[in-house]
Amino acid sequence: MEQVRPRIALIHATPLAMAPIANAFAMHWPEATTTNLLDDSLSSDLKDSGGLDDRMMTRFADLGHYVVDNGAEAILFTCSAFGPAIEAVKAAHAPMVVLKPNEAMFEEALSYGGKMSGSIGMVATFAPSIPSMAAEFAGLAGGSAPLDCVCADGAMEALAQGDAATHDRLIAKAARTLEGADVIMLAQFSMARARDAVSAAIGPKPVLTSPESAVRRLEAALV
Repeated sequence: MEQVRPRIALIHATPLAMAPIANAFAMHWPEATTTNLLDDSLSSDLKDSGGLDDRMMTRFADLGHYVVDNGAEAILFTCSAFGPAIEAVKAAHAPMVVLKPNEAMFEEALSYGGKMSGSIGMVATFAPSIPSMAAEFAGLAGGSAPLDCVCADGAMEALAQGDAATHDRLIAKAARTLEGADVIMLAQFSMARARDAVSAAIGPKPVLTSPESAVRRLEAALV
């Protein structure tokens, strides 16, 4: 039987997200066909504008139309600070599968449900992404699970400068502050490489990464 090879468009706001999602596909679903579209001005423009203005919403709509016009059968955004703009793309192209970067990871964390006695913890390296991600999580959780967030300051900058060891160390240090969390989520795609360091720092708790959760969700939806 011929293997299903759906064409999935990956849309990035930073090149740091590209290797982690490529690795996740290689490990969990190598049969998928992926394409990459990078606009590395999105994050800096979001910082400068202070929020998702009309111009930014239009840019995301244009990105969505571009990949659909070029044959995408599903879209995964890997940029975690643009939730409402991605929701608009999802609505415009329904019923196509369009995923926000952390959507699958949030649902996976919430699936632990009755097994939890504490909160769910989230470590981020891009502080402006936290408010929109916390709001997205709250919408999915419906008040059923508290979320504790912390930013690993300096980690993203260290990775951008090629200092992966410092990146991982700062994330693990931040994760240790989430003592009451039963599950730890790593918010940015670029953080996936720190999973083992976080696991070593916090002990026997689940550590979820956005790329792996997203690939599992896409395969379940498309195969």
